[in-house]
Amino acid sequence: MTKKVGFLGKPGTRERFKTPSVLKRINAEVRARVERVKILVLDVDGVLTDGRLFYHDDGTESKAFDVRDGHGIKMLKQAGIETVIISGRSCPLVEKRAADLGVTEVVQGAGDKVQILEEILSKRRLRLEEVAFVGDDVLDLTVMNRAGFAVAVADASEYIFDTAHYITLAPGGRGAVREVAELILGVQELWNKVASQHFD
Repeated sequence: MTKKVGFLGKPGTRERFKTPSVLKRINAEVRARVERVKILVLDVDGVLTDGRLFYHDDGTESKAFDVRDGHGIKMLKQAGIETVIISGRSCPLVEKRAADLGVTEVVQGAGDKVQILEEILSKRRLRLEEVAFVGDDVLDLTVMNRAGFAVAVADASEYIFDTAHYITLAPGGRGAVREVAELILGVQELWNKVASQHFD
């Protein structure tokens, strides 16, 4: 029988949802921070998108979102970890995308992100050390300085890298959120439970 180049055959169940490789990149301190995470808080522009804005002749704007990031958010929800969006800008598309993903807490036009975050946590009786926050620019530093697990996307402003506990391999709007989702699920030993739902 002629061997098919690049054909690996059908992997076993264990191989198909093996532990995310991103876990190999973290040390004990980062693992301890991720173990405490109970809520994921996201910026939009530069995190859920690549930061570009497309303006149209009719005055509307559009953004591009990554489906893998969206699925990462859905997997977190399946595991009982909520995602919240806090953005300094306002755009109807963000509300639509959030609704598609089952994200119910969306704050746009946020002036003081720290105050808004504290209000969100107070309603849920959560602490700052239980927050994972993903940002991309200096406007996110106030939250990153307080979050238990602060993440910078790969193409973030270099000025926030020193504050971040983790820097993604993927850029904003192109898989960074999915990477963080897999990291949280992997460290908290929820990955197999969630991933197994997507395999025969």
